[in-house]
Amino acid sequence: MNTSEKPQVIVIGAGLGGLSAAISLASEGFPVTILEKNDKVGGKLNILRQDGFSFDLGPSILTMPHIFEALFTRAGRRMSDYLTIQTVEPHWRNFFEDGATIDLCADPEAQRRELDKLGPEVHAQFQRFMDYSQKLGQLTEAGYFKHGLETVLDLVRFHGLGSLGFDLFRNMDQGVRRYIKHPKLADILNYFIKYVGASPYTAPALMNLLPYVQYHYGLWYAPGGMYALAEALLRLAAELGVEVRVNAEVTAIEHANGKANGVRLSDGSQLKADILVSNMEVIPAMKRLLNSAPEQLHKMRRFQPTCSGLVLHLGVNRLYPQLAHHNFFYSQDSRKHFAAVFEERRLSEDPTIYLVAPCKSDPNIAPPGCEIIKILPHIPHLDPERPLSDADYLALRERVLVKLERMGLTDLRQHIVTEDMWTPLDIEQRYYSNQGSIYGVISHRTLNLGLKAPRRDSQIGNLYYVGGSVNPGGGMPMAALSGQLARDRILADLFPGAG
Repeated sequence: MNTSEKPQVIVIGAGLGGLSAAISLASEGFPVTILEKNDKVGGKLNILRQDGFSFDLGPSILTMPHIFEALFTRAGRRMSDYLTIQTVEPHWRNFFEDGATIDLCADPEAQRRELDKLGPEVHAQFQRFMDYSQKLGQLTEAGYFKHGLETVLDLVRFHGLGSLGFDLFRNMDQGVRRYIKHPKLADILNYFIKYVGASPYTAPALMNLLPYVQYHYGLWYAPGGMYALAEALLRLAAELGVEVRVNAEVTAIEHANGKANGVRLSDGSQLKADILVSNMEVIPAMKRLLNSAPEQLHKMRRFQPTCSGLVLHLGVNRLYPQLAHHNFFYSQDSRKHFAAVFEERRLSEDPTIYLVAPCKSDPNIAPPGCEIIKILPHIPHLDPERPLSDADYLALRERVLVKLERMGLTDLRQHIVTEDMWTPLDIEQRYYSNQGSIYGVISHRTLNLGLKAPRRDSQIGNLYYVGGSVNPGGGMPMAALSGQLARDRILADLFPGAG
């Protein structure tokens, strides 16, 4: 079948999931058009250049680069011709209120030396935990990732009794504490949950696969900023004939009798399509584009949004040599911090803070003698029953900066020369994410066992979803994988038995 005979595809949104789906389908000969409401591709992988500083507004960590490499390989290209990436070492630095610092390192001997700071038994505990993490990771890769499994029934059919290996009856924190006795190391391993924006006290123990993913595949950075990845994917898409239209907002999906036939744009124009792929999160798409009935939305209640964040991008006119590229500054009471954000839905009085100092790897993205400090404490998503004001967010900003100064970033506030701040409302308005969620659908042991929404719409057979709200979930590699799995599902639906 040649390209002209294959169904016309429209992809709504040019985030990583949308770009991946477009590239994956174009590689199979489908004619594809991407419609993006904003002025550039990348979705949450975004960039701001301001006063000589280049800020990555979204994701800061690249893991599992082989998932992105697969997009280029299937198209007959090499990713290295489009994008340069380099490893980050140490992976990240952990700061505690008592002055202790512990690095996570790719090098095994360096990692042993760091953990020995906590006591003679800690490294052995860590090794036993990492064996457990590896088993979870390899089990997940074999089915959930490779074959696009989407439901508990899918998992049981594929793995049989092996499904018990997912540690189904514990939460993430309980999984950690089976092996780890030292409270600092437990806090560090629990905070791998940052990748998916959940709480280790309610997320399934399966999320303990995240350390395996990081150690096995490494941490990577793209010189010039992570947005270089979006630019590389855009170039590949263009070479494959994908039509990319920015400033083109889709306001409705046209459908009848269980079949989508096109979209309506904000300017009133209509475009026809045989297959639609939505990179808008499932629940916002149901509300904004499909005008779904309340009973349909009620069926999706287990797919609640992840947390949001207060995102500060600071340009400072000095260097902080104690920082690594990636850093965490821990709450004195991590359980209390997570309870505030995920159970009480309020701003933590003493948050754990993720801080990125990318100039440690790439000094050219800031003026000489300056560096970038990106700060992200997790905070509740938007909730009309517990509204937060601008004053609340500004008070949290002050608490965070005071905490960082107390923990060693001397006079940080006095050295800020340029700043950009995002609240959950900004995130919702820019990306139409569900209630300002950063990572899509929450990973929750009792709500959804960590599973996300299905990739194909339950009512409209030729409408598919990609991105952080569908399986396999949030984060850059998972968004890219969702696009490839959507391709596989579309091919299976169009050509049953062909595989």
